[in-house]
Amino acid sequence: MRIFIDTSAFYALLDRDDANNRKATKVWTNLLGTEDTLVTSNYILLEAFALMQSRLGLEAVRGFQEDILPLIAIEFVSPEVHRSGTAALLSASGRSLSLVDCISFELMRSSGIKSVFTFDHHFKEQGFVVLT
Repeated sequence: MRIFIDTSAFYALLDRDDANNRKATKVWTNLLGTEDTLVTSNYILLEAFALMQSRLGLEAVRGFQEDILPLIAIEFVSPEVHRSGTAALLSASGRSLSLVDCISFELMRSSGIKSVFTFDHHFKEQGFVVLT
């Protein structure tokens, strides 16, 4: 099975003061004990790197790059998925979805990924199985 990993999960893993750190560490440890393929997108990485650098510093980004990223398959967002995600964002009419969220939903659907490691409730609202 392929499992998508969202920015909120990556961040919770790295920030020991995050409210979800314990849950994130437990889920992460469980995932590493499976044969599931862990997947994220280049958009999630951009968002995660910026968040980590801003809140935790460059050393956290370096640790993420060296220790976690080698365990993750990176899906690069195609122009078609980008367009679909942008259209979904613009039709969301005021809901608090981000462009990265909408593109993640489109990427997961187009790739047949049904499960996600996240602390963002929007994924459940979109019908995905949330692993937290």
